[in-house]
Amino acid sequence: MSVLEGTWQHKYIVSNWVKLHYVTEGEGPLMLMLHGFPEFWYSWRHQIPEFAKNYNVVALDMRGYNESDKPQEQTAYAMRELIADIEGVIRALGYDRCILVGHDWGGAIAWCFAYAHPDMVERLIVLNIPHPAKFIEGLRIPQQLLRSWYILFFQLPLLPELSLQVWDYSLIDRILTEMTVDKNTFTPADIEAYKDAAARRGALTAMLNYYRNIVSGLLQKEWGVLSVPTLMIWGEEDKALEKELTYGTQAYVSDFQIRYIPNCSHWVQQEQPELVNQYMREFLENGE
Repeated sequence: MSVLEGTWQHKYIVSNWVKLHYVTEGEGPLMLMLHGFPEFWYSWRHQIPEFAKNYNVVALDMRGYNESDKPQEQTAYAMRELIADIEGVIRALGYDRCILVGHDWGGAIAWCFAYAHPDMVERLIVLNIPHPAKFIEGLRIPQQLLRSWYILFFQLPLLPELSLQVWDYSLIDRILTEMTVDKNTFTPADIEAYKDAAARRGALTAMLNYYRNIVSGLLQKEWGVLSVPTLMIWGEEDKALEKELTYGTQAYVSDFQIRYIPNCSHWVQQEQPELVNQYMREFLENGE
């Protein structure tokens, strides 16, 4: 990881009674990056130096991941707590709003945070995660239900943790590498970094508890029309989420743009970093 790090710094911050680790670089307006499963701040390694040219980039380890605190209670990973974490981070860093960027679970939290605190989100960028209402609709479609089988599996006690842990966390490797189109996306060092993060004491259960709170977090809520300008970036060869989940998102967002990336997987910002960075920058510059 040191080859990529440049001038970024590792720091800690207390928010919503938990200590969160983050990596930061740059000065200016706040750009806050939220990773997904089974990752950590490292999933933004290609974006941090690019956007540090114009922003104070902060890439969090979400609660339960890597070097951040890992509360034991399942309820500690309810969406209300995750939203409170983000609010606390923004305010503790001395800002009242941010550019919010999220992928996968980080994107789901970003959607929910933008609805809860639209005044704190100047612009929203989500990558390969549908609007929550579209995700709920998708669960009624047999094809998407088949793709989402792992969500049901993750509800089980202990077995998912054991499955992720056996054979030196080989399932972490498979989740990342078998889903990519470009098989050179993840180096052996990248895979080891993700395995090491998952191997931290308490991390596996914490990571899975996001899924174990999914019903209360996403499925039992009414979704209105979001006024925050929003960019969605979507790798079209996502094996977990149907491209069709993106259709009709504009009904839920008044100022919405989408950029599809063909021949690219769910791990879009790592598989096509230059294109992702280009689309993000165009979106941000057009809003200035």
